[in-house]
Amino acid sequence: MAVSDDQLRRYLRLYLVTDPGLCPASELPARVRAAVDGGVTMVQLRDKDADTASRVRTASAIRAALEGTGVPLIVNDDPAAAIAAGADGVHIGQEDGDPVAVRRRIGPDRLLGLSCETPAHVASAADGGADHLGLGPVMATATKPGHAAPLGFDGLAAMAHATRLPNVAIGGLKAPHAGLVRDAGCDGMAVVSAILGAPDPRAAARDIIRNWREE
Repeated sequence: MAVSDDQLRRYLRLYLVTDPGLCPASELPARVRAAVDGGVTMVQLRDKDADTASRVRTASAIRAALEGTGVPLIVNDDPAAAIAAGADGVHIGQEDGDPVAVRRRIGPDRLLGLSCETPAHVASAADGGADHLGLGPVMATATKPGHAAPLGFDGLAAMAHATRLPNVAIGGLKAPHAGLVRDAGCDGMAVVSAILGAPDPRAAARDIIRNWREE
């Protein structure tokens, strides 16, 4: 899905990242759709322990649940699964492969996101073929064990202002942080437990969007 930077920035406003520890695959499509109905603008399937075949099945089910919403579906770390499931893009970390090689594999029309944990990562990202960046972790988070040192909001702002690429903050973020993320210069915020760990994903998404707009 070839899109302009402005459209991509809108997609990044509220970016839901899944976690099998918070929601089993059988319940994921319905909970993702509820979150989208509440305001989620992009979805990433992240399951580090699944194989490609399992990711294809889950991504296909989520894609069906998203039909008609216009919300892009991204697959974490697995270009083969993204292609097979007809997903809209791939997200990779610094240790998950060469962005240039991944770009060649997925072609020019799928989105490619890249995690950046340091200013050096941001500086090198412009030549790597990524469309957008995930900046973080902003704070410590239990949903990604072994993550890099937290940036804090000052560190987040420094990285956001060091790139012209659309970008989204991630790492321990909840609804009350929305205004801080916006003021740091990010285009949006990515969340995991703030939505999937909530009893009502639709209401949780609405709360985040409201905080982004009102603070």
